[in-house]
Amino acid sequence: FLVDVRLGNGELLTLHCPNTGSMKNCLVEESPCWISLTDKPGRKLPGTLEIVTTANGDLAGVNTGRPNQLVREAIENGTIAELAGYTGIRSEVKYGAENSRIDLLLDYSDGLCYVEVKNVTLEAGDGVILFPDAVTARGTKHLRELMAMVAMGHRAALVFCVQHSGARVAAPATAIDPVYTATLKEAVAAGVEVLAYGCRLSAEEIAIDRKIAFTFDVPSR
Repeated sequence: FLVDVRLGNGELLTLHCPNTGSMKNCLVEESPCWISLTDKPGRKLPGTLEIVTTANGDLAGVNTGRPNQLVREAIENGTIAELAGYTGIRSEVKYGAENSRIDLLLDYSDGLCYVEVKNVTLEAGDGVILFPDAVTARGTKHLRELMAMVAMGHRAALVFCVQHSGARVAAPATAIDPVYTATLKEAVAAGVEVLAYGCRLSAEEIAIDRKIAFTFDVPSR
């Protein structure tokens, strides 16, 4: 996807926007945003949209290429305490009956933990941030794969990487994708762990810095 960004000197740049969702409640015309630029050979566009300012004045990270690395860093530095104690970590490993790739695969002395990562940015008010912002058949498939891993005796976790400065609570967007919510409930009942972590966002850094609550009880809108 493409986005036009106006610089301080009035120059208009067309940049890459690596986000396949709707970015609902994130995009506000002529609002401040942050970009990354590159001179990498072969790039058709000079940079990427990273952070936007929402209608409520919060910051939201819309580059969905970042969360996997953010979560990996947070696991490695101990911020995500629930996933501590691993002996090895791998990325983008093929697995499952539905031809999937797991975002992170953790080795432990007593087995494996399959970690799926999702970027979360949809404001619902009062610090509640929802996932998904559009119907996600792929996300539902990933939940089925995680349940299958648990059934095989492995550990499985879904990490909501909430790239939103106003985040207080993460929840499923039932009104947008009721099938995803229903499957997520099945996954939790089957033993899939759901973790939600918030980020600090600035022009200098994006990093996971805090655990936030997860709930099924907040209505989506």
